[in-house]
Amino acid sequence: MNEEAALFKALSDPIRLRLAILLAVRGETCVCFLAQALREPDSKVSRHLSIMRASGMVEARREGTWMHYRLADPRNCVEGFLQDCLRGCFAQQKTVKSDLKRLSRACCTEDECTEQKK
Repeated sequence: MNEEAALFKALSDPIRLRLAILLAVRGETCVCFLAQALREPDSKVSRHLSIMRASGMVEARREGTWMHYRLADPRNCVEGFLQDCLRGCFAQQKTVKSDLKRLSRACCTEDECTEQKK
């Protein structure tokens, strides 16, 4: 029961809930993209992701200077059902739709931003 309680505690913050939904829908994503999607500073998003990582909810991978996060593989059926719910039930909410729209336009480097505008 402690793992489940830690999971729900990690999701009790609106920013962490939005991050979990974005990761459930999009899969592995760079922290800079997530920050742009939520319109929050990278440092704030990184702090929230570290809380989620400590709970076992997300995993991180470094690529150069960038950190990429994804939802961890479910450890039990509760986590599996919760990820399905994040992916399906929440994806149609107004805030999440706006986050996903910004995420689709996000870029980490000036080259990526320039390339997207072409």
